[in-house]
Amino acid sequence: MTHAAPVPPDDSHLRSLIEATADAVAAAEPLSSDYAGADAETRAAVEEEVRSRADELVALSQDLHAHPEEGFAEHRSVGALAELLRAHGHEVTVGLGGLDTALRTGTPNNDGPHIAVLSEYDALPGLGHGCGHNVICTAGAGGFLGAAAVAERLGGRVSLVGTPAEEGGGGKETLARAGVFDDVDAVIMLHPFSHDIALHPFLGRRQLEMVFHGVGAHASAQPFMGRNALDAAVAAYQGVSALRQQLPSSDRVHGIFTDGGARPNVIPARAALLFYLRSANPDTLRDLAGRMTAIAHGAAEMTGCGVELHWDAQPAYLPIRFNTTLAGRWSVNQQGTGRKPLPPGIVPEFLTGSTDLGNLSFRMPALHPMIAVSGPTVALHTKEFADAAGSPTGDQAVVDGALGLALTVADYLADAELRQAVHDEFEAAGGALDVPSFFD
Repeated sequence: MTHAAPVPPDDSHLRSLIEATADAVAAAEPLSSDYAGADAETRAAVEEEVRSRADELVALSQDLHAHPEEGFAEHRSVGALAELLRAHGHEVTVGLGGLDTALRTGTPNNDGPHIAVLSEYDALPGLGHGCGHNVICTAGAGGFLGAAAVAERLGGRVSLVGTPAEEGGGGKETLARAGVFDDVDAVIMLHPFSHDIALHPFLGRRQLEMVFHGVGAHASAQPFMGRNALDAAVAAYQGVSALRQQLPSSDRVHGIFTDGGARPNVIPARAALLFYLRSANPDTLRDLAGRMTAIAHGAAEMTGCGVELHWDAQPAYLPIRFNTTLAGRWSVNQQGTGRKPLPPGIVPEFLTGSTDLGNLSFRMPALHPMIAVSGPTVALHTKEFADAAGSPTGDQAVVDGALGLALTVADYLADAELRQAVHDEFEAAGGALDVPSFFD
């Protein structure tokens, strides 16, 4: 008898999790701030600028949503963003740091503090904007336009940097290594989600390809003359499965077979696996990489095969380092729109992924809050989330998010005590990390 359909997963744990999260969300209080930020006149000017651009921002978001482009190929998307910025008098550079679809614009240079708003616009294969980057892009554009209206009077600078290929391509790290952020003091962006959250962890991530080399042989006539690379790969996969029991609860390892031989009657001379490794802090991610290396070498030795390890075909992602001082101002500014950004720990922190914003957060203070566009049961990287990102709730998140970004930028530029606290918190957390050499 053939059973073609898989057994559906039991959803009782998910349902209980949703119920518990709803209770915690209802009882939670949003983050507050001990700092005044920008004055009332400045805030009014920022809000007027963002509100006046709302229709244009929503139209751009809908346009990007209807024409998704994958990472490093976002030519139409970056062109549409550039067109909006130029229409409002900003000089725009498209193509920088070796990336054709990167973008930069900004207010005039001065000796004051410099904060950059970031926009992402890459989509997912087959899912379009299943991570809502159309919202990220246009909220970032609106945040820049709103803050640019007051930056010079505050004695500072604001830039908008369009960062390609967040979905696995590591565009921010490429731009950072090219010096694009060398003169930037802090960065800020947002991400759509199922809840409004001021601080939510994102895991560091590395990619590992294990390629096992054996000796091919006829599997029936002379199996004793072979060394089975597939056996080595299977042993490695099983070793990783055994490792999971000893991992911290925040760590993740998931992998697939990318090569397992060509025919059953030929002992495979080559087999390969591709893994993603994720962890909640850089040190545990580095330890996890060491354990995966040991598993690969052990599997090779026990089967008489050789192994090659290929790390990070695209740049590794570090986890996000929090800056609660900046997040407090974001929370206050979003409450003015009727939203209630949650503190960390209310929504389960294992409901997360990875982002290359983490790499910047270990170079300078960074903010990456979440803004709700969907109901609490909708997951990122699904068709349902893509639908939400293009819905009226996604449109509202563009406007609310743009206002929150613009006001938080204005707060950073206007309030010297706030700015000092932001950087003191960053230094207390360890200061700048030499990201390119961390995993060497």
